[in-house]
Amino acid sequence: MLLATLPDAAQVAGNAGAALVVLFAMIVGHALGDYALQSDFLAKAKTRRGDLSASFPNGRPWGLWGNALLAHAVIHAGAVWLLTGSVILGLIEWVLHTVIDLVKGEEKISFEVDQALHILCKLVYAVLLYQGYAWVTWSPV
Repeated sequence: MLLATLPDAAQVAGNAGAALVVLFAMIVGHALGDYALQSDFLAKAKTRRGDLSASFPNGRPWGLWGNALLAHAVIHAGAVWLLTGSVILGLIEWVLHTVIDLVKGEEKISFEVDQALHILCKLVYAVLLYQGYAWVTWSPV
């Protein structure tokens, strides 16, 4: 019933309270995607450095880390799409989440910076919805 009670994009435009509700929902979705829905295997598999010797004693399959990273990011993209109703924001989230986690996996940024960037993305999405930009809510159907 939660999704039925979330404001749609038309209700968020110009309504700060509705934008805050959607922002909070996206932050909850982020926490679910990064913790509850991310197994230990996926957390290790989505980086080139993750130790998967218990699962693959003869070495990792080629391309596993990239597939795991994209799969993890698409979970987050799906959450943004479902919570905002915006396919565009979902696709943007898929790209940005992939890039942020790739940089973190290469140890260029800390866990704290990684999480701050993810939350900043959600804040920007909420602002875009609040501003009522038509391209944000565009749908091919």
